[in-house]
Amino acid sequence: MRRLALAAAGALCKASALLAAGALCAASALLAAGAAAGEPGFGPAPRDAEGRFLNLAGPLPGAVAAVVLPFQARRIWANFAGREGAAPRVANDGRFLRENARQSEPTVTWIGHATLLVQLGGLGFLTDPIWSERASPLSWLGPARLQPPGLALEDLPPVAFVVVSHNHYDHLDLPTLRRLARRDPATRFLVPLGNGALLREAGIAGVEELDWGEVRRFGEVAVHCLPAQHWSARGPGDARLALWASWAVVAPERRFYFSGDTGFFEAFARMGRRLGPFDLAALAIGAYRPEAMMRPLHLDPEEAVRAGRELRAERLLGIHFGTFDLADEPLDEPPRRFRAAGAEAGYPADRVWVLDVGETRAF
Repeated sequence: MRRLALAAAGALCKASALLAAGALCAASALLAAGAAAGEPGFGPAPRDAEGRFLNLAGPLPGAVAAVVLPFQARRIWANFAGREGAAPRVANDGRFLRENARQSEPTVTWIGHATLLVQLGGLGFLTDPIWSERASPLSWLGPARLQPPGLALEDLPPVAFVVVSHNHYDHLDLPTLRRLARRDPATRFLVPLGNGALLREAGIAGVEELDWGEVRRFGEVAVHCLPAQHWSARGPGDARLALWASWAVVAPERRFYFSGDTGFFEAFARMGRRLGPFDLAALAIGAYRPEAMMRPLHLDPEEAVRAGRELRAERLLGIHFGTFDLADEPLDEPPRRFRAAGAEAGYPADRVWVLDVGETRAF
């Protein structure tokens, strides 16, 4: 039952699995997030006897079917009926960002969900880019966007590289990655181990696979592939065959951290000690209810602030909310709890950021 719960959690947040291929991800869910084996570290990522990737934190607690099945039914209903509370959006034509590509002021722009455009070290890069209308393997079924992307893909400044945290449909969106590859063949796509074939089969070149602890350099900018506590699956039988990760981008003038999807785990403190302090940590703050399913796999707003403190982050940015309806919490609750938790932890209000979709801010 533990694996059923964990997988359903993953399938949930990857709502495509629930609505478009519900049984599909439920089946792969049975093999979801695993236990750690061996000495914890940045890498290599541990694997089980079958070669499937494992988490560092040991066996992850799961929920019973009495929690999982009603949750799945609620998600299906919510995605047809709709709910209020989408993240606010502001207009952004990208002109400043294209001009800033030459000026190189460090900026972050929230495109929506876990997608950020970051300009740092004279380079532009994207995190978990999804411009598709639905977080689903199907264009006509699955969780639909509650707000359009904060910037048209065609209005982006040059994108030197893309980092992808894991292969769930709301984070690894092949239609978007194809568009980015066609837009600029020089763009590099950095993915955790086991994800490269998926992109290459889709006709995407410039793909590099990294294990936890590995680094790629773009001039003076270092991109670190780091641990996360989550799981992977895109269909039946492939759970944990591809790795999941968080990312740090270290430039001479700033340090940036991107959580991807993760539960709270001890590696935050080690990443903070080894690579921090970070000037900005982008942390997922949504998809945390029901807690019995979500807690091992996603941060709630209070855990996100705690993670930021352990990362030694000067500024915190909440992401992964208000764009797709993926969990039970009210859509507008995560940012309110995030701000309150930041204040409780002693962060000044101007260091706990909740951006509007499309908003750009310098850091």
